[in-house]
Amino acid sequence: MTAREKKIYSQLRKSGALMEGHFLLSSGLHSPDYVQCALSLKDPAKAAALGAELKKIWKGPRPDLILSPALGGLIIGHEVARAFGVDFMFTERDNNIMALRRGFSLPAGAKVLIVEDVFTTGRSTMEVFETVKKARAEVLGALSVINRMGGRSFYFPSASLLTLDLKVYSPDDCPLCAKGLPLVKPGSRTVVKRED
Repeated sequence: MTAREKKIYSQLRKSGALMEGHFLLSSGLHSPDYVQCALSLKDPAKAAALGAELKKIWKGPRPDLILSPALGGLIIGHEVARAFGVDFMFTERDNNIMALRRGFSLPAGAKVLIVEDVFTTGRSTMEVFETVKKARAEVLGALSVINRMGGRSFYFPSASLLTLDLKVYSPDDCPLCAKGLPLVKPGSRTVVKRED
């Protein structure tokens, strides 16, 4: 790890954002590790510093605006927009489809940078990408604090402050299930009952 990566990793660890247990991921896979970036972003000064670091690692053209998916990308997207000195907007799901709401609209031809807290499956980022395309705007690329996509990448430029190679298991081969550990769905913190 670089000095910057060590610093960010330490910040995540101290804030409690790096969690251990038995987690059900949005992909349907299970993991002994989970990253709850919101715990690290609750401190406005640290969130602003992470936003400034993300601006520094972006090597592409200057964006016209930053666009993030709700809910996880809201804080960090806002801070990256502040660092660039551009507007910030966010998408939300409407009938399970990512959309611009609350009066937001993208100007045709606008150069958009997508910002997330964590790249996990890449699904949210790609849904935001599709929203930008429908508006006839241009996606320059995507940024995240953490990348845990396991080597997968987007077909447009992307960068992250920290890459974590966290273990994942299919539900059928999960050693945590075999031990009978309770399965937790992050975010809602709901324990999911296993069917034997």
